[in-house]
Amino acid sequence: MIIPPPLRITFRAFVATIVPEAVSLDEPHWADLERVVEATLAARPRSLQRQLRLLLRGIQWLPVLRYSRTFSSLDRVRQAHFLSYLQDHPIQLVRKGFFGLRTLALLGYYGRPEAARAIGYAADARGWEAFE
Repeated sequence: MIIPPPLRITFRAFVATIVPEAVSLDEPHWADLERVVEATLAARPRSLQRQLRLLLRGIQWLPVLRYSRTFSSLDRVRQAHFLSYLQDHPIQLVRKGFFGLRTLALLGYYGRPEAARAIGYAADARGWEAFE
């Protein structure tokens, strides 16, 4: 398990801030999203997996310095404000980590078959030829 249960609440809050529609996911759909992300991360080096866990811990606890609350306990506006800060952070490594995690959030949400159908995504092995 790459994202352990204590960090899942942070990951889910992050995903719901990046993809507001994720707030309405039920437990089976969250599990699908997390399976997509875990499968993607399983192919990555352990060092990257550790960095991801460290980033999630930072995202959870750094807001305490400003808001006296953890990330997952903030309202959506403050969560978005904090993530905006990370997105534009002066340290490139922080920005890189944010965008990597953001990519995983989008992959997990839109990589689910239900989400693909909802947005009309119909991938075909024939590529554009399938639409001619």
